Amino acid sequence: MSTPAPAYALGREGGEDGSFRRQYSRFRGWISDDGSTEFPLEAGRYHLYVSRACPWAHRTLIARALMGLEDVISVDYVDPYRDSRGWAFSGDGYHDSVNGFEYLLQAYKATDASYELHATVPVLWDKSASTLVNNESADILRMLGTVFAPLAKHPVELYPERLQGDINALNKFIYENVNDGVYKSGFATKQQVYERNVQALFQALDRLDLRLAERRFLLGPDPVETDWRLFTTLLRFDAVYQIHFKCSVRKLVEYQFLWPYTRDLYQWPGVKSTVNFDEIRAHYYGTHPMINPSGILAMLPAASFEEPTTRASLS
Repeated sequence: MSTPAPAYALGREGGEDGSFRRQYSRFRGWISDDGSTEFPLEAGRYHLYVSRACPWAHRTLIARALMGLEDVISVDYVDPYRDSRGWAFSGDGYHDSVNGFEYLLQAYKATDASYELHATVPVLWDKSASTLVNNESADILRMLGTVFAPLAKHPVELYPERLQGDINALNKFIYENVNDGVYKSGFATKQQVYERNVQALFQALDRLDLRLAERRFLLGPDPVETDWRLFTTLLRFDAVYQIHFKCSVRKLVEYQFLWPYTRDLYQWPGVKSTVNFDEIRAHYYGTHPMINPSGILAMLPAASFEEPTTRASLS
């Protein structure tokens, strides 16, 4: 199989003003159980391509586990190390069991031969139609928690109707200031841009910390999709973002409520098995030479996500 042309030009999302601008998601197909879209709800039809290192892909792995969809949606993992050719199926546990692709870009090109952006994870693939359905993590997370509920072994309410307005608003705030905020800080190439983004990031974290003072999760006694969207960033914070992306004002472990909140989510049934710090560290420290030219992997912080919390007593 031929090697694709380079797809991931490091730093190509940087603006002339020194800011980072995230690439948009090109494929936004939707699965339905009422025939309203071209992608019908069927067990065994859909497949996830993910990286355990990527926080955007990680949220879909968590939803798949929480809902009990492992037998409904299959999954393949890309190598956490990514060079200029993009995410790869390099062997040794990183195989494409559906199409035999060597690079994730081939899935994009198989769907649209004119595709010129770089290939991102996660990808939701339709095995029956041999096409890419969606590459937007927020969409995939939402579908796993709603559309796929009839096929789930143990469905949970990740997007309950009574909270949808609050979820949407808080999702937006967290995405702009935290999820993407660490990237806007880490990939900034001008001092003022970097400082502005870091300040916005920590102002948001401070607000979220206060929000969690008297409630177990962001919107009540049970975690919803907003909690899991925040969790995948917080999980990586001290190991990667605080060091590698220079998000250096405070560490997660210094937050009175965010730190035990993150441990609470890590210890939630089914979540721990989706976490792989070796792959997280290999990806970030090994594939951003403009930030870490030596490629040295920072050692894991000593603080343990296994440390018990008392947050279960909160409502």
